[in-house]
Amino acid sequence: MSTDRLSSAFSSDRAIVLSRVIDAPAERVFDAWLDPATAGRWLFATPDGRMLRVEIDARVGGTFTIAEQRGEEIVEHLGTYLEIDRPRRLVFSFSVPKYSAEVSRVTVDIVPRGAGCKLTLTHEGVPPEYHEQSAAGWTGILEHLAKE
Repeated sequence: MSTDRLSSAFSSDRAIVLSRVIDAPAERVFDAWLDPATAGRWLFATPDGRMLRVEIDARVGGTFTIAEQRGEEIVEHLGTYLEIDRPRRLVFSFSVPKYSAEVSRVTVDIVPRGAGCKLTLTHEGVPPEYHEQSAAGWTGILEHLAKE
């Protein structure tokens, strides 16, 4: 998958919105979020980290745990799937307990566009002090997704 455009916006309601055009079918992009083998290569993966565990129960009410070792620490990303509408929409709760007790909400909307698609990610409930870091993190994540 490759990209040809990325845009982002910040809103006053603690939401981050990122949009990216990806040169891959909507179904392939959507499935990359829910397949443990694929997601383990790009979702929450960092250049120097080592993926330890990717558990995905891809159903409404199902959960995910993605754990990566980063130096001496282990960082877990946790969530519960709230909506799964293949290949259009994925909504999940999201938390990273190591850094914050906050639970936020991520919505991934995918719209077919020619041979590719446009993905819009909305992360709601991001504390203001994490806005910049979260936007940068999601930007990197979408860059990795586009390479899958």
